[in-house]
Amino acid sequence: MGIRTSNTCDVVLEDCRIPASNLIGEEGKGFPIAMKTLDQARTWMGCVATGIAQRAMDEAIAYGKQRVQFGRPILKNQALKFKIADMAIKIETARQMVAYALTLMDRNLPHTKESAIAKCYASDIAMEVTSDAVQIFGGYGYSREYPVEKLLRDAKIFQIFEGTNEIQRIVIARNTIGRF
Repeated sequence: MGIRTSNTCDVVLEDCRIPASNLIGEEGKGFPIAMKTLDQARTWMGCVATGIAQRAMDEAIAYGKQRVQFGRPILKNQALKFKIADMAIKIETARQMVAYALTLMDRNLPHTKESAIAKCYASDIAMEVTSDAVQIFGGYGYSREYPVEKLLRDAKIFQIFEGTNEIQRIVIARNTIGRF
């Protein structure tokens, strides 16, 4: 459906022996290593999702300035200005959360909750913003002639991979209220 430029496939390894010299980390510590890797990947997914949202807003603004209805550009309409303002608020909020998670990651500080928030929020707003961009384009937004339909399709996967947003909410809750 989306990210068609990603050549995704299965890798199958059968009857493979890996020399001890190629072990990543300490034996028996694979799960914590995997979780740390997920924290990093989730932060990066937040970056990409934010970029998708930014591109969708940029496309909507450019289109809204040149698309004329009833003798004036459609972005002269207050309702569309509000829609763009809401997009900008969401994108900037996602950008700041991602930047915070990246800062913690760069400093080797714990960032499990922050990476989950960054990934979850950024991917949710990517879906909202791309959907709003398609709406601003009207019927053209649904066609492959304009890039916003692709951005909408691409945004969806960010709510799914590196742990679904439902999983992110569990991670966030556990790191906020603890396990009990």
